[in-house]
Amino acid sequence: MKLVFAGTPEVAVPALDALLASGRHEVAAVVTRPDAQAGRGRRLVASPVAQRAEEAGIEVLKPARPREPEFLARLKEIAPDCCPVVAYGALLPKAALDIPARGWVNLHFSLLPAWRGAAPVQHAVMAGDEITGASTFLIEEGLDSGPVYGTVTEEVRPTDTSGDLLTRLAFAGAGLLAATMDGIEDGTLKAVPQPQDGITLAPKITVEDARVDWTAPALRVDRVVRGCTPAPGAWTTFRGERLKLIQVRTVPGRDDLAAGELAVGKNSVHVGTGSHAVELLWVQAQGKKPMRAADWARGVRISDSERVGEPAGE
Repeated sequence: MKLVFAGTPEVAVPALDALLASGRHEVAAVVTRPDAQAGRGRRLVASPVAQRAEEAGIEVLKPARPREPEFLARLKEIAPDCCPVVAYGALLPKAALDIPARGWVNLHFSLLPAWRGAAPVQHAVMAGDEITGASTFLIEEGLDSGPVYGTVTEEVRPTDTSGDLLTRLAFAGAGLLAATMDGIEDGTLKAVPQPQDGITLAPKITVEDARVDWTAPALRVDRVVRGCTPAPGAWTTFRGERLKLIQVRTVPGRDDLAAGELAVGKNSVHVGTGSHAVELLWVQAQGKKPMRAADWARGVRISDSERVGEPAGE
């Protein structure tokens, strides 16, 4: 089939690579978000998908909005049979959805109908799911509600961050998307409507969502930190400033600390929660590089009365 691939971030690159290597399909063009400012110099940088497409000599389309007449006209000229999508990042209008004969097929990083929305992997980790996966489905105008072509499952490991899990799903999902294109082309794969039971939503995780509540149980604190790593980054406050929490682990059996109370040992930093303590392993203070929590604690010289989680300064 002739394909136009839509995607933007690094997580979409393995799927593009899988389609380029399949030998069965022609990737005629790529649709991605416009160049964005990055780095200290705030210079414009092309998306990872755009960079990969340019390396492969593929036409790159970067509409500010996919409803733009110029973009729709070019898509009609290319006349793709199908448009596979991975984390494109913009809402597709009906005028675009109607162009490819076999529609737009999205690779979504959950087992639909669970975790429909922008942050399925983060929500799966934060909810404590033991199994998640990826799904390919035909895009409709609803939110991730279209019929499903196929799925692949993936275990959520006890120490997984959302970044760890998403990396594995990106590669497993790439194979699923390529197989889905094959099945659509040869007519062996039919999309099946999603069940109405088991629908959960996964909206974008905000910075405020990533603030750790020390009155929550230790298990919840651990899940929030892992679910918000690498983005947007779990955080708390110390001396009125934000302190990013990169890695923690639970300390079962230590329940002598109040919520947010700090206990600093020679090589450890424990914090009380709503259940037992957690140990801070890696943190990042404002304006500093990531460091081991024990090194951070030695540098700031924590007193017995201090705690984390007090209101941030204005």
